[in-house]
Amino acid sequence: MLEAARLAAQSRGYAGLNFRELAGTVGVKHTSLYYHFATKGDLAAAVAKRYWQDTAAGLDAMLAEVGDSRAALRNYPSIFRKSLENENRLCLVSFMSAEYDELPDEVKTEVQAFADVNVAWLTKVLVAMGLSPETSEQRAKSIYAAVAGAQLMARSRNDIALFDALMDGYRSAGLLPA
Repeated sequence: MLEAARLAAQSRGYAGLNFRELAGTVGVKHTSLYYHFATKGDLAAAVAKRYWQDTAAGLDAMLAEVGDSRAALRNYPSIFRKSLENENRLCLVSFMSAEYDELPDEVKTEVQAFADVNVAWLTKVLVAMGLSPETSEQRAKSIYAAVAGAQLMARSRNDIALFDALMDGYRSAGLLPA
């Protein structure tokens, strides 16, 4: 259920979460969804929480797998690229961030947690590369915003090559390692 809701939200945002459609997708009666999620906000908060938790685990796994902070930072944009590779979807939290004023408070909390997880991971990686904690946090925010923004731009054009070109530009400018 959460997976189907995540895919729907990555395509159509919070506004695109519809209990009847989701029930049809997973093959249950829509009324049974209310047993687990009393409101659309409860569902969206659960989806966003799982999303940032999965992202945090994926980032840590990527760092452990490559074993090198520089290589991990070089691979960081791939987590955003995967959404584009999956039917030109957008990062769930990027989509929900655009709808921020319309979100229930419990969803806003989880949306903010995603950004916090990304910035904290990026900061940790940059500190391990030798930057100061203060410089690292500011640069981490810039990297997160740049990569998320590149994904938005590429999605709006249905052009994953544009995302790759923007990442190459960020590397050339020194925002990401070459």
